[in-house]
Amino acid sequence: MTDPGAHAAPGDARLALALLAALLLVTAVALGTGAAGWSWPLIKALRIPRVLAGAGAGALLAQAGLALQLLLRNPLADPYVLGASSGGGFGAIVVLVLWGGPLWLGSVGGAMAALGLLLWIGRRSLASPHDEASAQLILIGAMLSALFGAGSTLLLALVPAQSLRGAVFWLVGDLSGARWGWALCLLAMSTTIALRARAHALDRMALGAEHAWLLGEQVGAIRVGLVLLAALATGAVVAQAGALGFVGLVAPHLLRLRGVVRMRQQAWAAPLLGATMVVAADTVARLIVSPYELPVGAITALLGAPLFIVLLGRQSR
Repeated sequence: MTDPGAHAAPGDARLALALLAALLLVTAVALGTGAAGWSWPLIKALRIPRVLAGAGAGALLAQAGLALQLLLRNPLADPYVLGASSGGGFGAIVVLVLWGGPLWLGSVGGAMAALGLLLWIGRRSLASPHDEASAQLILIGAMLSALFGAGSTLLLALVPAQSLRGAVFWLVGDLSGARWGWALCLLAMSTTIALRARAHALDRMALGAEHAWLLGEQVGAIRVGLVLLAALATGAVVAQAGALGFVGLVAPHLLRLRGVVRMRQQAWAAPLLGATMVVAADTVARLIVSPYELPVGAITALLGAPLFIVLLGRQSR
């Protein structure tokens, strides 16, 4: 019998074209707007690296959100909400203060430690089939986020005064200093291929760990893979752009509202939507009070925090 999900649905092409068109539109706006307009030297030196960093960061955060929502079976799961972003920021600052770098090693390690601590503290909740247990994991993650955030704030007291403003902006979420956007984009492409290759198994995991196990899936290995993917994606983003909040929550949820629920579609649609969101948010942050810039993390939080509150209210009912 042929799996009806094995072939592209007619709506897949339309969705892909719509997402690509949106990404190209916000990219054109980001490259061409500003005080200097279409100045090629400025575009090449500053705006292209910034757009690549925003696109890569948005794509990776959307994939991290997908992985965590699948792991916890909760649409509220997000690397920012669960403390992975704060853990990555804390790890990066520890490495910066003690050894002077590299940031990516500290941020990936911090994100991994935060997720590992979350799963260890909430191991009983993770094994429970009840919705209340899943909500407990969200609360544990929020507390871990506050804990790592407090640790980062204390460590910032050791940063030289002339670098303090830049460090605070980076911690909130800032793309102005990102120079490795192409690496984020390559990593996002790699994780997209990995998610697409395991789409069938991940769709089974969405039914629940017990169902996936009965269907022959290696649940433990899948869980480890999801944690590693979320930690690597979040840590890489934090090293370049700081803690961008709620992108991993909003992008998968908007796709589900449109009826995109299969991993075969989500694997490529979520990164495209996440990339579009962050590039658009960064353009708004750069232009809204020009010539000053706002941290892009503040813009993504203004979009994502109200949606999180709405989803939390629905879940509690």
